[in-house]
Amino acid sequence: MIQEINDDNFEKMVMESDVPVLVDFWAPWCSPCRTLSAVLKDIFTEYKEKALVVKLNVDKNPKTSSKYGIRSIPTMFFFKNGEKKDMHIGVASKEEIRKKLDPLISSQ
Repeated sequence: MIQEINDDNFEKMVMESDVPVLVDFWAPWCSPCRTLSAVLKDIFTEYKEKALVVKLNVDKNPKTSSKYGIRSIPTMFFFKNGEKKDMHIGVASKEEIRKKLDPLISSQ
């Protein structure tokens, strides 16, 4: 199951991770977020040994959402070694997500 992170553990879970991290900024009322959630479950299963896939509820975590300038959801950020390497706003296919994750994994 995809882990839900928050303002308190964002630094430890994302910035200190030894593997690339995909952060899904979402909210329960967001219909496109629910659509993306199904795709992310597959990505989580496929990449669980190589990358971390986490979700951050923007309504419950305004500090982190504000820090990263989240204005539209769903938004995905791709981190490696504590640095934001890429992003995607809106729903994405598995292929689009793989194209962003794979280079981060192959360069480890």
